[in-house]
Amino acid sequence: MSRLDNTQNLPIFQKAELIYQLVESLMGSLPEDDDYIQGTKDLMRADAMIITVKIAGAEGGDLYSIRMQNAAIIRDHAMHLYVQVGSLRFHESYKDLEYVKLIRKEIDEFRLLFLDWVASFETSNHIWDEWGLFNPQGVVPPTESDDFDINDFFDGDE
Repeated sequence: MSRLDNTQNLPIFQKAELIYQLVESLMGSLPEDDDYIQGTKDLMRADAMIITVKIAGAEGGDLYSIRMQNAAIIRDHAMHLYVQVGSLRFHESYKDLEYVKLIRKEIDEFRLLFLDWVASFETSNHIWDEWGLFNPQGVVPPTESDDFDINDFFDGDE
């Protein structure tokens, strides 16, 4: 099975795809004559798209710091999407609140899958993050005497 197949079979990826499909369906129910809703529509679509792409990026980059960086971006876009969808409740020109409830429920379920997914990241496979944000807990910074060899991160490929 390919890495892409493995990624597409992950429950978190499948949930993200479902959320994207729901957002796309929501787009069809939004009024065309409301400028604010049209702007929000573009933001919601972008957020839903980025979530799936960043899951694939995290799965493709096996390093802990890369996975955590993608996870942080996913969290940010999922939270934005949750708020943007919820904001539709306050617009008089939008009345179909079932989409709002459904998408927010799916994002809540996504969050639980996200917690499990992030907990599964292998912390021993990392490169020191000089910004200090995505280092595994308890890891000490490298010293100048530590030798770095990029080949340590490849499976014997030359």
